[in-house]
Formats: sequence, structure tokens, C-alpha cells
Amino acid sequence: MNLNKVFLIGRLVQDVDFKILPSGTPIAVINIATNRNYKDRTGQQKTETEYHRIIAWGRLAELCRDYLNKGRLVFVEGRLHYRTWLAPDGTKRSQTEIIAETIRFGPKPGEMIEEVPEELKEFEEPPSDIWEIPF
Repeated sequence: MNLNKVFLIGRLVQDVDFKILPSGTPIAVINIATNRNYKDRTGQQKTETEYHRIIAWGRLAELCRDYLNKGRLVFVEGRLHYRTWLAPDGTKRSQTEIIAETIRFGPKPGEMIEEVPEELKEFEEPPSDIWEIPF
């Protein structure tokens, strides 16, 4: 069995780059940033930022064009895609992208979620015996 699945939650670092290919297929390129907070060996708090290139096709691309802009929080579900090409100067280039299958839009920058929906309230506090992980 094989699995190629990616889940990311991050913020757009720029507005959506939307195009329609000569075939008539809409495509959107979304660049998001994700952060990882940790403490280094000396106990100092550090933040590491990773940038991800997301590709959306068809109707999903159109929705991204219409509703997303810089700073918007998104949840992306997709698959990794690695591509290579020759640049005009003859050098070999490569890039890892995420082909989006689902994108859920989070609140707009500065927008607060005032109330937790009823269906999520039961998940606010997980039982401690399930979530305790020894390190």
C-alpha cells in the first residue's frame, strides 16, 4: 500500500496567483508559511518558518481566487509532487509542491472566532490519559 498525503495549516504570504491555461483549465498558486516553535539546547524559545507552494486546479482554484488573500489562514489537504525542469540558462531546477485536494478557509486576518460551535465543544479538553505522551 502507498500513501502520499499532506496536511498543513498556515497563512498566505502573498495574494493568490491565478491563471487560466490555454486549455481553459483554471490554476491557482498559493504560497503559505507554517511555524514551528521549540526550545533550543540552551532553553531559548525559537521559531522556525517553512514556506510551501500549493497548487489548486479547476473549481478549487476559482474559489481560492475569490476568497483568499495575503494573511488568510488556510487548512490544506493534498499530496506532494516533485518536479524538475531545465531553466533557460541550461541549469537543472527542481521544486516540491503540494497539489491541493481540499482547502478550508480560516478566519480573515484580524477576525476573531467568538464562539465554539456546539459540535466541537466536546473536543475542547481531551481526556488526559489518552493525550499524555512520555518524552
